[in-house]
Amino acid sequence: MKLKAAMIGDVVGEPGLKTLEDNLPQIIKDNAVDFTVVNGENSADGFGMTELTLKRILACGVDVVTSGNHVWEKREFWQTIDPNNKILRPANYSGNSLGRGWLCTEKAGANWIIINLQGREFMTPIDCPFRCFDHIMNESALPGTCPIIMVDFHAESTREKEALGHYLDGRATLIAGTHTHVQTADERILPKGTAYITDLGMTGITDSVIGMDVKICLDRTRKQVLYRMEPAVNPHAGSKSGAEVQGIIAEVDTESGKAVSIRRI
Repeated sequence: MKLKAAMIGDVVGEPGLKTLEDNLPQIIKDNAVDFTVVNGENSADGFGMTELTLKRILACGVDVVTSGNHVWEKREFWQTIDPNNKILRPANYSGNSLGRGWLCTEKAGANWIIINLQGREFMTPIDCPFRCFDHIMNESALPGTCPIIMVDFHAESTREKEALGHYLDGRATLIAGTHTHVQTADERILPKGTAYITDLGMTGITDSVIGMDVKICLDRTRKQVLYRMEPAVNPHAGSKSGAEVQGIIAEVDTESGKAVSIRRI
């Protein structure tokens, strides 16, 4: 049996949420997607999440919401991370951290394992994502089944992302990078059957700097003053132009747990 999985790039602020709400349900329907993962760590004003932004993302037909280094940004959200079984924070944070870094669930007649990892190159050097994946696989072994294993690798370094892709080739079904907000054009099936892309991109205003206001980003860069970034506003008010949902759709074989195809959206 073959199923379809979608992974959607970082949702940036209110414009990203609105774009997701306007487009993702139709994308899921038109492409007969069976399982959808969305990175929501920038959904609350561009930094972090709230209970409301999480609910809005899930209401679009999303099965699991992943995150990254900004998941801790909104202190009031911490009380939502622990009890909610549809939000993940990177698994390679300390075992004493709130929430969960991976989950196993059943849908469409298949077992799905979703893992959220964070990179260490050019980021806070938390626990090793390579060893963390191995540890999760030892914990989550499902006798007699080939689960569909989807990995959101929230990382800065393209080298680290590609290295993890090859490390997981043949063991994960799909690995997609997030965090840089710039969609890469290297989607492919690796030699042992793992679908891979270095970065999913983002969901938000494309006429921007990684979804943020251009002028503020220019001032930060030119003046070296850390002005607080704010999500860009749609320059074409009243229309959907200027905003996009970016990510991938992959077809997977439930018998082997391998990917059959991957394409960008």
